[in-house]
Amino acid sequence: MRSGSGSAATAGCDAHRMSDDLPLPHTPDAKLRTPSNLRLRMIASVGMIAIASAAIVLGDIAFWLLSIVIALFMMAEWCDLQHVSAKTKRLAQMALSVPLATMAPAWLIIEPHDFFTLGLIGGAAFFVVIVTKLPQLALGVVYCGVPVLALIVLRRHGDMGLLYSFWTMALVWACDIGAFFAGRSIGGPKLAPRLSPNKTWAGLIGGTIAAAMLGGALHAVAGLPLALAACSPLLAVLSQMGDLYESWLKRRAGVKDSGNILPGHGGVLDRLDGLVPVAPVAALLVLILPSLPA
Repeated sequence: MRSGSGSAATAGCDAHRMSDDLPLPHTPDAKLRTPSNLRLRMIASVGMIAIASAAIVLGDIAFWLLSIVIALFMMAEWCDLQHVSAKTKRLAQMALSVPLATMAPAWLIIEPHDFFTLGLIGGAAFFVVIVTKLPQLALGVVYCGVPVLALIVLRRHGDMGLLYSFWTMALVWACDIGAFFAGRSIGGPKLAPRLSPNKTWAGLIGGTIAAAMLGGALHAVAGLPLALAACSPLLAVLSQMGDLYESWLKRRAGVKDSGNILPGHGGVLDRLDGLVPVAPVAALLVLILPSLPA
């Protein structure tokens, strides 16, 4: 569900893809990431932006349906990174589908219970590790399920739900865009060369500044509580850490991308790695600060 606005957001998507250029085997869509196919990548970015933005605005069942589809794709790619069989992959997806079903809008399930759903995610992870004897696969259930629950909790947060969910995703987009332009124009020391050779400290700082600017703008224009706006730079750093973690997962698995479902962009995990750690923390901030000052 990572998206943004205009050509800057598409640059952010391309920035993220370029940042993980590793000397690993080619993926089936490798030829789509050449400069001559930049237009195709930009078209794919605009498509992702449009779908995610529409789901945020519509909320309710549209947001839930998109969320669960993305979560199941994420789980499939996580299983591929663990090199498990197709049967084990289906088992993990079915286990995750139980808590995903309980995240449905209230009019479908009478009344949502978010903490119960969180417990179901833990139960699904426990089931997977007991059946498969693969702790990393159980971790994938949590990795894919908790961020989706967090985004749905944010979107359901009354009159502010649209703003909170947009802020959460947009700060990740802003971080990617800022990191891309700062890294390309300034360069300098590498952030974590063993994990992602093209990421720089300048990119991290640029992304953090961009996220801070976005938080300030949403506070001034849309009424985002100041406490949340002030947390935007910290969440941007967390986004970059999520990016590096997924880079480590791919390097450990010996692959360049988590998948090839998105033309020129790789897999769904490649697009959402920054949002995975940010969404739960953003939801926690909203929930523990019920009287945020405007």
